[in-house]
Amino acid sequence: MGLLNLLAVAVASTCWHAFLTYASSVQMGARSGIQECKHQFAWDRWNCPENTLQLSTHSATKETSFVHAISAAGVMYTLTKNCSMGDFDNCGCDDSRIGQTGGRGWIWGGCSDNVAFGEKISKQFVDALEGGHDSRAAVNLHNNEAGRLAIKATMRRACKCHGVSGSCSIQTCWMQLADFREVGNYLKMKYEHAKKLEMDKKPARAGNSADNRGALAHTFRSIPQTELIYLEDSPDYCVKNQSLEFHGTEGRECLKSGKNLPQWERKSCRRLCYECGHRVVEKRIEVVSSCNCKFHWCCTVKCDKCTQIVTKYYCARKDGGRRPHNKAKSRHRARRH
Repeated sequence: MGLLNLLAVAVASTCWHAFLTYASSVQMGARSGIQECKHQFAWDRWNCPENTLQLSTHSATKETSFVHAISAAGVMYTLTKNCSMGDFDNCGCDDSRIGQTGGRGWIWGGCSDNVAFGEKISKQFVDALEGGHDSRAAVNLHNNEAGRLAIKATMRRACKCHGVSGSCSIQTCWMQLADFREVGNYLKMKYEHAKKLEMDKKPARAGNSADNRGALAHTFRSIPQTELIYLEDSPDYCVKNQSLEFHGTEGRECLKSGKNLPQWERKSCRRLCYECGHRVVEKRIEVVSSCNCKFHWCCTVKCDKCTQIVTKYYCARKDGGRRPHNKAKSRHRARRH
């Protein structure tokens, strides 16, 4: 089932007019969340595959905790951004604090991004996907909220100076969204420290949903809303898994050591290939790109096509296709420092 169909089912009980108004932004936001997921896990064994959003509704692993958080964050972020840009008739800048003193030498003013609006609509759409009262639904809702709180946690204050001859004797300041990449970085750190819960994952029986919700609320009371949580251990992402439609790390590209590469990427061949029982093969590939671009009056840019041979590295099976021997050993070895 496609993303838009999932959202349509989820909001069947909400106002149809509201659905039509916000559906495009919700879909775009969820898609941006998955794209950020792919970026954050590009050099991990689990790399946020195409079917991630659908599979996340049936499991509650550490990885799906991130998927729920980044998707909810993406929806809230896009709705907030579109609100500030004037795309919705019933929403505009957050002017609730304009004119109030914020601190020494500055006051609230300008056009603050209306995160309260984005948060409200995100809850209506994204949280509506969780219709059950079991522990998995509760975990998903918790991670959705953690994603939305990440938007607030990464917001920054922007200011404009006022005063005679640029003296900046007083500043007018407002709150604005950070770049979504910062939200992704923030949630990736939360993923690294996600906490596993030991809970009954069976659905609530008829007639005891209130008791079940009460027990869940008690369990969640000691967990900060900003932290990611999960219920199930992750499978071995080194190997192909038909039921999860995951292809394993065989054939994955990795990066060799380089001065400008972050440590996590420099170690990707070890993590994706060697620790999964594979070897690294080198391939020389011809890449065609634009070069020698020149501006011509008026007003075009003309470029040549240049060919370059680049070396890339990939994971391949050892000894003509034998399976890795160190699955259990390699399962939880990789950690980001």
